[in-house]
Amino acid sequence: MNTEQMYLESAKKQFLYYKTLGEAAINQVDSEQLFETFNDDSNSIATIVKHLWGNMLSRWTDFLISDGEKSWRDRDSEFENDIETKDELLKKWDEGWTCLLNAIDSITTDQLLQIVYIRNEGHTIIEAINRQLAHYPYHVGQIVYAAKMLNKSSWKSLSVPKNGSKQYNNDKFSKERAIKNFIDEELNKSK
Repeated sequence: MNTEQMYLESAKKQFLYYKTLGEAAINQVDSEQLFETFNDDSNSIATIVKHLWGNMLSRWTDFLISDGEKSWRDRDSEFENDIETKDELLKKWDEGWTCLLNAIDSITTDQLLQIVYIRNEGHTIIEAINRQLAHYPYHVGQIVYAAKMLNKSSWKSLSVPKNGSKQYNNDKFSKERAIKNFIDEELNKSK
């Protein structure tokens, strides 16, 4: 596997990690909590999902041939809290992530330096991917934080639990050293 293919696989793996993290947070709150806000200036989990959905569809639909800020996108309406059910929220969540992941799967290694446009600014495909790898985790973090605040009594940590670092590290270091992912495996194969 060449470096360019490793990059694409790594990017996809990171996107999938944040998709899974967001889903784990969403699954820890009651349906009605998905629509709660903490104040007038904050967004509900549903609104954040709606914004991610709108951004993903705009950025990744026909991304090689059209600007990532589509004329049909209404970004301001993404921040209106008008999703009515958890099913509708999950449908938008899945639609957005499917659009993104299908676009990533369509990229060939010889296209990584190709220029695509977002709001009329040229980006290499690498830059466009990296831009979204910074944007989407930012919002998934908001979802996780909101879910944790809403479900404070029965929250199950999605990472190393508070005051659990020592036990977590003891568990990790009690096992045989292992290669975590395919990138390390590929690098070790080439040695």
